[in-house]
Amino acid sequence: MRDGAHVARDGARLCQHSGCPEYPAALGRGLGDPSARRVYIKSSTREWQLRQCSLARVRFPSSLAQLPGLLTVLDGLLAVPDGEHSNSSASKMPEGSQGLTLGLLLLVVFLLRKFIDFRRAAASVNNLPGFRTLFSDRFVWFPFRVKGISPGLQSEVNLYRKYKDFEEAGWDIMSGVNVLPSSEVTLYLADPAVVKEVVGARSRFPKPMGPYKILLAFGPNLVASEGDEWKRQRKLVAPAFSEKNNRLVWDETVHIMHDLFDNVWGDKDSVEINNATELTVPITLMVISVAGFGRRISWNEDAIAPTGHQMTFKDALNLVSRNLFLQLIFPKWMLRWGTPLMRRFHVAQNELQRYMQEMITARRLSDVKEERHDLFSSLLDANEGLAESGEKLSDTGLMGNVFIFMVAGYETSAHSLAYAFILLALYPDEQEKFYQNIKKVLADGRTPTYDEFSTLSYSMAVFNETLRLFPPAITIPKQSAEDTSFTTTNAAGEKRTIPVPKGTFVTVHTPGLHNNAKYWDDPDAFTPARFLRDYPRDAFLPFSGGPRGCIGRGFSETESIAVLTLVIARYRVELKDEPQFAGETFAQRRARLLSSKLSVTLYPTRAPLVFKRR
Repeated sequence: MRDGAHVARDGARLCQHSGCPEYPAALGRGLGDPSARRVYIKSSTREWQLRQCSLARVRFPSSLAQLPGLLTVLDGLLAVPDGEHSNSSASKMPEGSQGLTLGLLLLVVFLLRKFIDFRRAAASVNNLPGFRTLFSDRFVWFPFRVKGISPGLQSEVNLYRKYKDFEEAGWDIMSGVNVLPSSEVTLYLADPAVVKEVVGARSRFPKPMGPYKILLAFGPNLVASEGDEWKRQRKLVAPAFSEKNNRLVWDETVHIMHDLFDNVWGDKDSVEINNATELTVPITLMVISVAGFGRRISWNEDAIAPTGHQMTFKDALNLVSRNLFLQLIFPKWMLRWGTPLMRRFHVAQNELQRYMQEMITARRLSDVKEERHDLFSSLLDANEGLAESGEKLSDTGLMGNVFIFMVAGYETSAHSLAYAFILLALYPDEQEKFYQNIKKVLADGRTPTYDEFSTLSYSMAVFNETLRLFPPAITIPKQSAEDTSFTTTNAAGEKRTIPVPKGTFVTVHTPGLHNNAKYWDDPDAFTPARFLRDYPRDAFLPFSGGPRGCIGRGFSETESIAVLTLVIARYRVELKDEPQFAGETFAQRRARLLSSKLSVTLYPTRAPLVFKRR
């Protein structure tokens, strides 16, 4: 622009003059130097001078020039070099006013930038209906659902809403677009065909690692890895989950349940518990202890920590798994010096790590190398076999996978069993069908063996129906590694193609998928028999699917079928009579007893039950 030239845009005038006393110095430094720039904005009534304006570094899209008034002024402010009116009235403006003006302009620019980014993000998926919020559901500091603030899909709200959000959006895929910290798009899936495509294509839709950092507390592991590292972890871990281990799981679960019936409940005609998890958590803890680590724990074990420890193995494991979210939210130093719960969690973490290291050391130093089929021994044997190939894991890598065994093999099964017992108590007719099937299969009242596992189809149906209603993972996150598209339908059968730009977050919405009425008849009802006939397998994903499907699925199913079959064969499960709730309807009772919270997995908050001997 020549000296003295003026550019007028929509009533705002931007000008440059060489009459400025600092103009020669500016030329010496180069007008491209942001620190040398002065920008003058002249309107019909005011003129402002901005000295050393950092906004000169910013560049807006040319589309801003299409906006009237203020946006045009800002476009010029960002693009036009230093100018000067030596007699500018702005030079008389107090410095405080200049600072305030600059601050307001910076705020306007920031808000405009966010607005444009937000609109562009929504447009990238053709403005597919869904959530438009300040934060995404990946913002761990605000996991609640508040309209316009957060979708809350990483909380128990996701479970309660089931398919309703998709009904309101009108499609089996809905979008989420957030503003902060940067505008991102998430596509939520309740379309079985699209879900099958996503979980079956690991390279096209890899797992985003951010949400899984919490699982790295004890080291690298199979669940919190991707790419070549995942392949390496899978090669090491897969052999541990063998048919021999499943047989061990069955035999040890039967042993644990008989110990409960004979030595804890004894000859009692009725046993009351204040919460279903009071029964299921100890069961699965004992199963993972022996079938996972070769350490038997009895029901009457003395709760005294061994020499050199501050907590028992059982207490440390329970405390860590139930409060794992603290690891994600707070730094280690705060856990050490924070609230009593945080301090206990910190101690439990250290204790658990010491127990795992002791098990690794003891196994290596053992002179007796007998064949053992627990997960931990199998993992150590497999790791030693990789020494020559250079793929052997460090002790940290071993402990990372051991930790995952404990969390996945203990808490998830415990909570699923708790929900199963609550549902059977709520639906006595379904419980009776289950009992009659057990009597038919085990006519002489004997204890089933692992070889008869496949004959217990009704037990599996009860377990699957429980997982359909209360999936361990309410979302399965993925991310698109390429530009692609999805085609989905609405209730009328109409089709819609949705562009999926590279980098888009893609989340399997498990409750929406499991309660999609297009695939499940009466989805709210507890109907185990639906799994005895042909059912929509692609609309059922309790253990994820594809190459990244849960490697411990067989472990969980074996343990759970044994527990359910043995308990229902001997006891009738009923709801505990609580006079304060005498007037509630069935719907109210069901909602109360199945009220849930989310930690690593979903769990029922309070469900008192009574087990009556048959």
